[in-house]
Amino acid sequence: MQTMKFLICLALPFLMAAISGMAAEAGTRVVIYDGVSTNVTAPPANLAEKSDLWVTLEDLKRATGYVLKPQGVCREQLCFPIPKARKSAFLFKQDAGKRSATWFNLSEFGRLLRQPAAYDAESSVWYFGPRADEQNGFIESLNAPDFTLPDMSGKKHSLSDFRGRKVLLLTWASW
Repeated sequence: MQTMKFLICLALPFLMAAISGMAAEAGTRVVIYDGVSTNVTAPPANLAEKSDLWVTLEDLKRATGYVLKPQGVCREQLCFPIPKARKSAFLFKQDAGKRSATWFNLSEFGRLLRQPAAYDAESSVWYFGPRADEQNGFIESLNAPDFTLPDMSGKKHSLSDFRGRKVLLLTWASW
């Protein structure tokens, strides 16, 4: 009897870990792309690596606006070719009868575009920031991006109000 209790106590943590892992895989995941939040289908177990986000091609289009074409992954006039040598890192075809689907590795695509990303494992949320060319677009014009902040008395000031004049910005953070 003591041995049975010991085995049950020993197996219980492993059983709880397996159940919580299955629950995380079964649920949907959230992608925040271009500031828009979209629920996407959880991938099959063989693709459910914690660090990479695999989405169906339908979810890719809904979440990001990108579609897979012969020339690459495209959105409107913008196309990014998938490197042939790394195609398996981007695409996976699942043939399961009626449930066949093509899965796309959105995390790998973000790395290809040098797009910053953050992942919250507990909430199954992925955030993708702007691509490098979007982040640094102001560098070509040498104009700082416009923003508006209140002064000490609450009056709002925009950086564009000071165009053509030298501005010294002082910032402070509590962390």
